[in-house]
Amino acid sequence: MTRAGSSSNPKWSFRADEAARSVTRLFGQRLFFLPGTHIAATLRPSGRLKNLSRPWHYWWQAHYLDCLVDTGRREVGSAEHPGPKFDGENRPSAGRLASRLVSGIRLRNFFTVPSFSGAKFSVVNNYYDDMAWLALATQRLDRLAEDTRKHTGRERNAKILQSLTLQFDSASTDDLGGGTFWSRKRDFKNTPATAPVALYYARTGNRAKAQALLDWLDARLYEPEQGLYRDGLRISGTGEVALVDTIYTYNQGPVLGALLELGGDANLGRAAALVDAVARSLTEPAPLLGRSAAVLRCEGTGDGGLFTGILVRYLALAAGDERLPEETRATAATLVNDTAEALWEGRRILPPQDRLARAGSHLVFSDSTALPARRSYPEGAAVELSTQLQAWMVFEAAASVASAAATKPA
Repeated sequence: MTRAGSSSNPKWSFRADEAARSVTRLFGQRLFFLPGTHIAATLRPSGRLKNLSRPWHYWWQAHYLDCLVDTGRREVGSAEHPGPKFDGENRPSAGRLASRLVSGIRLRNFFTVPSFSGAKFSVVNNYYDDMAWLALATQRLDRLAEDTRKHTGRERNAKILQSLTLQFDSASTDDLGGGTFWSRKRDFKNTPATAPVALYYARTGNRAKAQALLDWLDARLYEPEQGLYRDGLRISGTGEVALVDTIYTYNQGPVLGALLELGGDANLGRAAALVDAVARSLTEPAPLLGRSAAVLRCEGTGDGGLFTGILVRYLALAAGDERLPEETRATAATLVNDTAEALWEGRRILPPQDRLARAGSHLVFSDSTALPARRSYPEGAAVELSTQLQAWMVFEAAASVASAAATKPA
């Protein structure tokens, strides 16, 4: 027997597919027209060649990869109930697009990153947090390939992960007592790099390294009054250390993910406290279908257009983790579902004459849970990849929460 309410799973899977189709059709293209590659434009409407001349935002591509893996997981479904391909039988599956995207990222990095090491499969970038996001997504893609018995790309994936692991090892030093440097400048140790690297270590079996990074975050960047993690510690040219105390939504997500991955009473207690702190401090009221709800705040466009989606990804893991208190799981699930509802209600359906519709998109999503897309992206406005990935990521999280609830015994 399944829990009441499990019928919501098809709703969120449908919405996640709608977002997946809109993003892949609108932003996806071959890299330099090369077969077997895929890359995302960062802005539309814009021509293919124009987009190749713009900054390509390495870490946005990493989260695009993560979203494709989410959709690929739903396509696989279960042995009893395999899912349909998200964009029809005549188009590539999400898993195939994801593998092509890894190829596109690697080739694009070869041509544009000054710190490229020269190794054939090296995926090197000046920012260790960017590398960590790509490593996490590539690792998930490789597990998807393993589960579906697909061998194409797995050797490439292994070499990429090996290369990136060496980068994390070099960036996670004893300077300032621990933590991971943000960039090759080595003048800033922060949550954006330390938390996803800790999660990567936890998922690759390096539990001691992961725990040490989490303990450093707790000792140096945890803000006890709010129960959240601050941004980082910056080292000046004279060696002085300054605290950057800004609190961002996305920094809380990978900390939560790493705590859950490692487990144990202390980490799970911190994870439960973090979910409660997010609900207290990072939400804002929004009307949803005639009721008032607390939804996660969003942090604008550009890089900030991804921040809330990243947090929601890890809240979905908390919602389904039976080791957490039931109240904590319910709080996490409500945050995921209500944030998803706000973004879905705020969507703008594109008329056929819209330039974006002619490019293949059907929907545009807002960059804010508090503002509908007709205001954040009115007709004629350019649309950023980051904000659309965020909405897609949130719908995938809601679909995963609904799926877990549907399969849980009553």
